[in-house]
Amino acid sequence: MDIGASTRLDSPLRRRLLGGLLSAAVPSLPLMFSSSDADAAESPIQVGGLPVTCNLTLPVACVANAASAGKPGSLPRGFEYSKYNGWPEIKESLMTGRIQAAYMLAPLVMDLADKRIPVKIVSLGHRSGAVIMVRTDSNYRKFGDLRGKRIAIPSRFAVDFLFLRKMLARENMSPKDIEIVEMAPPDMPAALYAKAVDGYCTGEPFGAAAQRAGYARPLAMTRDEWRNYICCVLTVREELIRENRPLVQELVNYVQAAGNWLDSTPVNRERAIMVASGRKYFNQDPAVLRFVMQNPADRVTYGDLRMIRAEFDELMQLSIDAGTIKHPISYETYVDESFVKAIKPVTISL
Repeated sequence: MDIGASTRLDSPLRRRLLGGLLSAAVPSLPLMFSSSDADAAESPIQVGGLPVTCNLTLPVACVANAASAGKPGSLPRGFEYSKYNGWPEIKESLMTGRIQAAYMLAPLVMDLADKRIPVKIVSLGHRSGAVIMVRTDSNYRKFGDLRGKRIAIPSRFAVDFLFLRKMLARENMSPKDIEIVEMAPPDMPAALYAKAVDGYCTGEPFGAAAQRAGYARPLAMTRDEWRNYICCVLTVREELIRENRPLVQELVNYVQAAGNWLDSTPVNRERAIMVASGRKYFNQDPAVLRFVMQNPADRVTYGDLRMIRAEFDELMQLSIDAGTIKHPISYETYVDESFVKAIKPVTISL
């Protein structure tokens, strides 16, 4: 029957034919949707992260979790690393629910939670790891020498910026005494080489890349100046906590175990370098990552991932002083300590 003929069917016959077609089709619909829903429920969640050594615990945790799949006690749904190029992209994806978990800048999470974005910090991701770099051939030896100079930072929400402010304050200086520009960290070494900036403050490996190449040196490192430094934190959306606490717990278990594993032996760090340098993760020169891990060995640390309220309070006050957060925000608004308190040991196998 052609389309033109079908339009001339009387109404009763037409209704009977349509009813028969619908009744034949409907029984297959629940199976189709159930299969799709089941696949979505069992597929790993995506955890956003940047290709920076401050996020190194994340690929280690993801690989170790994948290796445990199918073993007794493992969950059917795990988690995978999802690479992003900058904090704005991760922020947008987490805000919209495109991803349900990510490594984020701690002050940025505070601000999002204060604005009723349903996110919580559930673990630290690392300790230390920020550097302030200047050219090797410069005469800058103390922060007073930077007066009037052009310094790059990743973002005014970055804890690197707070680190720069702390160091300036020791010289009775403020950010008004220098010219600050915001710049993507991967662009900073080239900008310093070209003398487009006089220095930069960022996380690794973008300090090590310039230092290893021979044209930059650290003016300051958080390992020396701010031992309880907090920057990248594991953040999850609250609906994931409500809907799948066991999965969030497993994610925290593996991140914390990855931190202890990384700091336990140089051999483990070398294994992590070879994993993280791959295309699926950081896609970076392993020699640069190795330089970060060895010069010195505590340039970035991962073993002490405790959630300490006083340290977050200090970070918040520094953010308020910097103007990136407008008022104090209660600890419980942006932190959920329950997962760290309930940690269970897991094996890291790389």
